Amino acid sequence: MTLRQAALDVRENAYAPYSRFKVGAALRTTSGEVFVGCNVENVAYPEGTCAEAGAIAAMAASGLRDIAEVYVVADSPTPVAPCGGCRQKISEFADQGVVVTLATTDGIEAPTTVAQLLPGAFDASQMDRA
Repeated sequence: MTLRQAALDVRENAYAPYSRFKVGAALRTTSGEVFVGCNVENVAYPEGTCAEAGAIAAMAASGLRDIAEVYVVADSPTPVAPCGGCRQKISEFADQGVVVTLATTDGIEAPTTVAQLLPGAFDASQMDRA
């Protein structure tokens, strides 16, 4: 199964009763495993949690730490990028050159990289004096 198909499939499981804006994400680790996530809203936090965060949490829970590729899909006129928090989470587990494909359900794709999504990302090396 492709990352696109995995993201499209999990997108259908999104819980988005407030925005009705479903997002699906799939990532592949450097060892080849695929993890998926979808957005989840609630009445107290209608923006909800992000699809990318769900996929990363599943990956981390399995004990893996290295992302090789990310795919994010939503039913929108143009591809949507992960929120700032998810960009930081992605950069925590992926090298700056890792491809992140942003896509629509209509098939429009906009490949980018972690570095392009989050220039100047904070990383552990910046805490060397701590």
